[in-house]
Amino acid sequence: MDTRVQFSVFLANKPGVLPQVCRELGKAKINIIALTMMDAVEHGVFRMIAKDPDKVREVLKKLNVPMTETEVMVITMANRPGALADVCEKLSSAHVAISYMYCTTGAAGGKTLGVFKVANIKKAAKIIENHKSTARDTKAKLRRGQTNPTPRRRAAARR
Repeated sequence: MDTRVQFSVFLANKPGVLPQVCRELGKAKINIIALTMMDAVEHGVFRMIAKDPDKVREVLKKLNVPMTETEVMVITMANRPGALADVCEKLSSAHVAISYMYCTTGAAGGKTLGVFKVANIKKAAKIIENHKSTARDTKAKLRRGQTNPTPRRRAAARR
């Protein structure tokens, strides 16, 4: 789990506007980690997280496009069905509201990155870190044989 600066860039719904922004980001050699684009009636919202937020800020100021910056959580998740549900359920059970989220299609080691805009980032970070610690502890205990076997394992052991 990490926190990052997300840029929300408000672009006119006209041909050529998005390519211009992307071209300038490319010229500045900005590596985008995650992005999403959605439309509204009069404009599109291009949200992105990059490795170097200072460079992004500089490019967007030169382009004179309206934008905002927001702190978001970036969570590395297993790239498997249900991984997103697990994170959402953990946050929901602790009464942390998710304003919006989006995912990358892949990250190092076959993982995926989930970007979460939440109401209380400190509380959410604590919940996610506690969940990861508990999962690591349980896996370590299973490897050492220190947890009670599941009922299925007990039945198999009796046979």
